[in-house]
Amino acid sequence: QVQLVESGGGLVQAGGSLRLSCTASGRTFSSLTMGWYRQAPGTGRELVASISRSGAYIHYVDFVKGRFTISRDNAKNTVYLQMNSLKPEDTAIYYCNANPAGGGEYWGQGTQVTVSS
Repeated sequence: QVQLVESGGGLVQAGGSLRLSCTASGRTFSSLTMGWYRQAPGTGRELVASISRSGAYIHYVDFVKGRFTISRDNAKNTVYLQMNSLKPEDTAIYYCNANPAGGGEYWGQGTQVTVSS
């Protein structure tokens, strides 16, 4: 089992920044591929960014490229999502996701991000 706890969401004006954190427990953190997803009201959950176990490989979806940065600190069992130049359309619940090397998938409880215009 992997437990994921997110933090860092909140209300911010358009153009502002937030940093989300997700701390994992229950498995060796460096064995987990980590990702951030989001879900806006009335829509499905969508990938935002992912990072490989070592941090060497990173993927962003087009709508966040140049604005968001995913990173991880394996010593702190934590993955981050730095979000800059936020837009109202970034408003969503953001979820942390973990994929162990041996299979399976785990989700955090989500953290609300609201961007006002």
